[in-house]
Amino acid sequence: MIFQLRRQQFIPGDPRAIWEFFATPRNLDRLTSPEVRFRIVGEVAPRMYAGQIIEYRVGLLPGVWARWLTEITHVREGEYFVDEQRAGPYRLWHHQHQFAPAPGGVMMSDTVTYDPGWGWLGGLVHALWIRRQLATIFDYRARRVAELFSAPAHPAAHAT
Repeated sequence: MIFQLRRQQFIPGDPRAIWEFFATPRNLDRLTSPEVRFRIVGEVAPRMYAGQIIEYRVGLLPGVWARWLTEITHVREGEYFVDEQRAGPYRLWHHQHQFAPAPGGVMMSDTVTYDPGWGWLGGLVHALWIRRQLATIFDYRARRVAELFSAPAHPAAHAT
């Protein structure tokens, strides 16, 4: 079963500075709730590029860690980038981050297309846990972005 999560958030400021922040892989740590127990493993280039592989560890449950390997598959400077899971907890994970100029800043849009795998069981786990978990992760990120860029948090979201 394939699902989508979509988010949109206005970020005030200089579009170039906003892009630079999001083009720095280590800044993902600043946008992820400590409750997720997310950490980048090993060295990572200071700036993202197409073909970059990044390895993470994610705490799924107490004492249960998942290895997550992603590739930055596309980058169009100042406009968008895409990360795709190569190994990890999902059967499919495709996350497109878009940055569109807007008066006084940037409108950032995320589209995450994902499949938890496991057929009907994955659909059930999605309904009971994954959908809420992803919403919580992206809600936290919206609040952190608002704090970091001094904007009110008004994420528009829907998951299908």
